[in-house]
Amino acid sequence: MGDVLKRNNVQISGKGEQPMLFVHGFGCDQNMWRLMVPSFDEDYKIVLIDLVGAGDSILSAYHPEKYASLHGYAQDVVEVCQVLNLKEVIFVGHSVSAMIGALADIQAPGLFSKLIMIGPSPCYINNANYVGGFDRKDIEELLETMESNYLGWSAALAPSIMGNSDRPELGEELTESFCKMEPTIAQHFARVTFLSDNRKDLKNVKAHSLIIQCSDDMIAPEVVGMYTHQAITNSEYKKINAIGHCPHMSAPTETTAAIRQFLSK
Repeated sequence: MGDVLKRNNVQISGKGEQPMLFVHGFGCDQNMWRLMVPSFDEDYKIVLIDLVGAGDSILSAYHPEKYASLHGYAQDVVEVCQVLNLKEVIFVGHSVSAMIGALADIQAPGLFSKLIMIGPSPCYINNANYVGGFDRKDIEELLETMESNYLGWSAALAPSIMGNSDRPELGEELTESFCKMEPTIAQHFARVTFLSDNRKDLKNVKAHSLIIQCSDDMIAPEVVGMYTHQAITNSEYKKINAIGHCPHMSAPTETTAAIRQFLSK
């Protein structure tokens, strides 16, 4: 039990009984939820984790073979919930962790009562009739640049991912978060993330789901959010007035309101 909780640096708070599990995106850690979590403290049991390789997780637990696909991270999520004996979990996942949550729901049917996906993308690469937002050449160039100069890549890309150029402190925080990640692990995770294709998995998601879409998101454009919504049978779609790919940091009030509205139904 202790090994699993230490592995993912699990932190528990809140006064409620129903668990609400927050899982961060690429290059981030559980601290990125700090602007939203207080809004749910009174009503829910808050469970925060760091994906293996990020934050204060146990780096020695990172095995490239296990994490060669997003299924390895989904397995970790399921194990954390099982060790804590969590039931009727509300899963909140940002970016790649939205897909990790979808895969965890498929691995352990009935574990999640709600699946909240912030800026999800089942596939980043344009393919035939599917628009993911990037050509494969663009993704390969992005990954090559990252592998040749990770710190420079982070400093250049993180502010663009965050958006909100009028609030440079947000981009600076994301850059710092990217730069804290061990480069070899970050490069491997980025390759797994940006080359993944989970489109066929979406039809197997059973949890009542909410797709939160930003009005201007360079990583997960609106067409991708709509695709995800249409592919998950039991889902709702909410577009919020937020710029960038990290609305839990740049627009926590709007993001919290969208989640609250969904949970009240």
